[in-house]
Amino acid sequence: MTATRVHVPGPAPVPQVRLLDAREVAGDEEMLRGVARRLTESAAAPWVSRSYAFPYALIAWHDAPVGIDIERIERCSMAFAEMVCTPSEMAFTPADGPVDDHLTGLWSSKEALAKALGDALRYDPRRLGSPMYWPEGRAGTWCTAALRAPAGHCAWICWRGATPATDPARVAGRAAT
Repeated sequence: MTATRVHVPGPAPVPQVRLLDAREVAGDEEMLRGVARRLTESAAAPWVSRSYAFPYALIAWHDAPVGIDIERIERCSMAFAEMVCTPSEMAFTPADGPVDDHLTGLWSSKEALAKALGDALRYDPRRLGSPMYWPEGRAGTWCTAALRAPAGHCAWICWRGATPATDPARVAGRAAT
């Protein structure tokens, strides 16, 4: 099974990300999970994250906390929106248009952040703001990005990066002004 490199936009250093597709080898979900575990173990990185939406898996590793999530875009009800959105996010939820894409992306970004914070099950999504609204994909030392995902899916990554004051790109930008 090929582990395809996924580009992570954002300030360096960025996590390493790979997409696995079980259809390449007619694999089942158990095989996909096994390959993903072996690849992240062989990365020998202090932080790893895995996410599954069969037949796909996304894996990430980094030298700082990282969380990744991939979701299949499906129809989202208003009950789902109320279950996963903060009150301010409910105000930004489009009444028409790509509501399913928006809500699935919002959920995926929250899942990635919760994983990066250490325990996705500890966080109430109605109280955890979505990183999709972070200006320039940053909140202090935390970074986030939407990733290119297979058709009908969305994917997000969150990681702890350089502090804004020491980020080489930002420091260079200030020096140029």
